[in-house]
Amino acid sequence: MKKARAWLDSHGVAYSFHDYKTEGISKDKLKGWADELGWETLLNRAGTTFRKLPDADKEGLNERKAFALMLAQPSMIKRPVLEAGAKLLVGFKPEIYAKEVPRRPR
Repeated sequence: MKKARAWLDSHGVAYSFHDYKTEGISKDKLKGWADELGWETLLNRAGTTFRKLPDADKEGLNERKAFALMLAQPSMIKRPVLEAGAKLLVGFKPEIYAKEVPRRPR
């Protein structure tokens, strides 16, 4: 998150920040992201919260189960999710941001 925000700041990109780890996320917003990207892209399987789940919660993972997990514990959503115009980017890679994120004219 820090690297993404620093990149946006240094490239003059205006943004608003929504911390869904603390503020939560609406079911409709999560559904919209999943419809565009797929729930598998949004679910952070590498994070501590997911790794600490009981094996029973990880087994047989499907869209319904993943949604319930992400809504109950938003830290299971990969970060950052950037809505850049018509583009939706998950995770931070400077080369992708440079290509996909519209910059504010200086």
